[in-house]
Amino acid sequence: MKSLIRPIAVITAALCLLTATGEAFAANPDAGGIVVRDVCAAPAPGHARCFARVRTDLRQGHGLRSAAAPPAGYGPAELRAAYHLPATGGANQTVAVVDAGDDADAEADLATYRTTYGLPPCTTSNGCFRKVNQKGQPSPLPADTGWGVEIALDLDMVSAACPQCKILLVEGDDEGLPALAAAENTAVALHATEISNSYGAEEYGDIATYAPAYHHPGVAITVSSGDSGYLGSPEFPAVLTSVIAVGGTSLRKANNTRGWTETTWNSDGGAAGSGCSAWIAKPAWQHDKNCPGRMIADVASDADPQTGPAIYATVDGATGWLVAGGTSASSPYIAGVIALAGHPGRYPNAAYLYAHPTGLYDITSGNNALGTECGGDYQCQAKPGYDGPTGLGTPHGLTAF
Repeated sequence: MKSLIRPIAVITAALCLLTATGEAFAANPDAGGIVVRDVCAAPAPGHARCFARVRTDLRQGHGLRSAAAPPAGYGPAELRAAYHLPATGGANQTVAVVDAGDDADAEADLATYRTTYGLPPCTTSNGCFRKVNQKGQPSPLPADTGWGVEIALDLDMVSAACPQCKILLVEGDDEGLPALAAAENTAVALHATEISNSYGAEEYGDIATYAPAYHHPGVAITVSSGDSGYLGSPEFPAVLTSVIAVGGTSLRKANNTRGWTETTWNSDGGAAGSGCSAWIAKPAWQHDKNCPGRMIADVASDADPQTGPAIYATVDGATGWLVAGGTSASSPYIAGVIALAGHPGRYPNAAYLYAHPTGLYDITSGNNALGTECGGDYQCQAKPGYDGPTGLGTPHGLTAF
């Protein structure tokens, strides 16, 4: 079994990205190549890693752009156009994001993002935004665990999908599975209608210990499928049958009827996670033929840092714009889409999506094999209908939701 992961801080005040060894990496903006790094790294058994990835090759700050510079990357209007979504809806929904550690600048950075794109304010004072610890209290908040970029990505993607939704940020004490499970239960106790989880650890025999925290009928729970491509063992908690496992695509503008094209995300050493569970039985609503257990993913949206969204974040004293990706982008976005549709009670699991596949854009090209052969099988290769990397497809309006 591969090592479980926990995060480290990734961008210094000098606007350099840190590798897992702590070596400073300064990208050359004139080199012409795209450079992507994981936000979270470093092993720790019993812990999860976040799945945010950031580009570091862009001009004006080597990845972090100044607050005054127009952000690169897709904004809410572009994503809304790509997925044919309405601009309003979800005003009675509360989308929670569960993360590890505190981001002291979360509310301020969210305000900049929303103001830049003309979204309505979402603040503590107007009752739209709330930040609590894993016990549900506003203080004491946990220590910073290096997930600041992850938190910013989560909050911005929920905002992009559902500008009228309330947002609840629940911060676990650390990235350990017990703390994250406790935060999940707290999100439900505080009346979240949707919960996004942009983290994971490879499944193993004792995952049943934490499974109840991710089983709350009437609450739609989305989970990133991971960024490591086709896996012999898929990620927990995405592999649970009580959640919606969210894979990833590369989304590009195109001269066609839709105006966009999508393929399976596989670029720069990262790819949408998929896999067949060795521990969890196949649910009755899932019908793929070559996996006797639970297969991930169920649904997808843009996750490629090369075609990723713009986010606003503060990291180690440096504040500005990033272009981000990973399935950490797709999980909160899909949670926001479900909230936009306004019927979270349909999602004690992903069964509703499997009953309405025609409401999704079917992704039929690309694979997520990163040095692992699966013989072109649907488990790693996009095909008409269901496949592992992109599930049933990506949002085409709200019909499927």
